[in-house]
Amino acid sequence: MSRVAIIGSCITRDLWPVGAAAPGSLLYISRTSLPSLFSHSITGIETKLDPPDGLARHQHNAVVADLRKLALEALVAHRPTHIIFDFIDERFDLLAVGGALATHSWELEVSGYLAQPALQGRRPIARTSAAYDRLWIDALDQLCAVLQATRLGEARLILHQAQWAQRRRDADGQIHDLDARVQVFAGRDADIAEHNALLRRCQDRFAATTGAVQIEADAGLRLADSAHRWGLSPFHYVADYYSDIRRQLAQAGVAW
Repeated sequence: MSRVAIIGSCITRDLWPVGAAAPGSLLYISRTSLPSLFSHSITGIETKLDPPDGLARHQHNAVVADLRKLALEALVAHRPTHIIFDFIDERFDLLAVGGALATHSWELEVSGYLAQPALQGRRPIARTSAAYDRLWIDALDQLCAVLQATRLGEARLILHQAQWAQRRRDADGQIHDLDARVQVFAGRDADIAEHNALLRRCQDRFAATTGAVQIEADAGLRLADSAHRWGLSPFHYVADYYSDIRRQLAQAGVAW
């Protein structure tokens, strides 16, 4: 079985069993933006061992890893044979705190950590801003440096090229358009077309810079599933989407 690491979101994680059935050969790093992944940790942040009310343990662990910058060490220690990237979690804005960055995810919003003194001077960086774009390009350069300097350079890089769905399929099989604007989380909304353009920029830069294997589901499968176990969302797809991606990963050498 391949030792897989995912730097991405549930669209890739859901290809593997969830919970107790999950293989130990899988490392899942989520709720982080590429710039936040390569930032240094936020000075003075105090994190807890147990999740606060409203967050599952894996959700809390993702927040802590993003704030304390634990993911890269875990990634190197995992010694993956394959690293799969998807950039769906780039939907979140960044928070600048001094010279450090954090991902402003829903999980961070409800964790209680934003009330800590260490985060009081935070400055938002909108995900569609020029500043974000510059930070993302710099982070991509840092990723390449880490790949060259560590054994991660031996892993096969795979880019799961995803786009937000613009249509949904209901339980009765009927297909309908999604609204052009959707909620990322309460108080934060996003334009689907604008985010798809952002994703294409990130994906094109990543592919050109790293030479990663590119996989992408057929556009006809890019349908939101009204009955998805995580709820209706432009990036919670119908079952056939995941089957197609799983097939392409197998062709790219990922052994299940």
